[in-house]
Amino acid sequence: MKRLHDRVAIVTGAASGIGAAVVQRFVQEGAWVLACGVPAPQDVGDAGLALACDVTDEAQVQAAVQAALARRGQIDILVNAAGVVAADAAAQIDDATWQRLHDVNLGGTMRTMRSVLPGMLAQRRGSIVNIASVAAFNAGADAASYASSKAAVVALTRSAAQAYGAQGVRANALCPGWVDTPMAAREMAELAQAWGVDEAEARRRTEARIALGRMARPDEIAAVCAFLASDDASFVTGAALVADGGMRLPAAARGV
Repeated sequence: MKRLHDRVAIVTGAASGIGAAVVQRFVQEGAWVLACGVPAPQDVGDAGLALACDVTDEAQVQAAVQAALARRGQIDILVNAAGVVAADAAAQIDDATWQRLHDVNLGGTMRTMRSVLPGMLAQRRGSIVNIASVAAFNAGADAASYASSKAAVVALTRSAAQAYGAQGVRANALCPGWVDTPMAAREMAELAQAWGVDEAEARRRTEARIALGRMARPDEIAAVCAFLASDDASFVTGAALVADGGMRLPAAARGV
């Protein structure tokens, strides 16, 4: 039997990148998936429902949750993959940028969790997977707003794990490194400009810092997400699982 057979999942940030890959993987694993994003994600056919949903808007979050409940009567899994990134150093933080990153990355995660937790607690079963980032632990010099928002996601996840584990609800954070997504492509263009090189060279330098020598594919991160969401991870909660290809290993040990 497929690992997520008869499970109902909500996935935010499902219009592209990791979120879209998670939807595809969950459907393959047998789940019914409500795919949320801006713009609306690709239609998932009989395997779920696609809705436009801005996670900074409480009304839209509530509408998405109610849509899943109206169709399936339960929510078993929540994956928070909605996220935005911008480069800034601590001394140059712009208030609008800080607010935007925290409102999407942290506030969006909080809103969806707050909306689904009552139902999960009532059924005494649920799995929450919040996509954080390896930047939560190894913040780059130009990642002040982004890294702090993702570190807060880890803390929020661990608090929920402590609060609700005894009631059957697990909460884990998945912390990727570089993933080959449209968001990463935009970051790579910014790095290339900052370093005065072309994007191919910027990517070569970036991948040289990764022990596996490459970025992750979105489907590889989705596979880890499927593990955390499934009963294969039944004794895993409060974890911050790093999937960075060994990026945190010392570069000197790899001769870089």
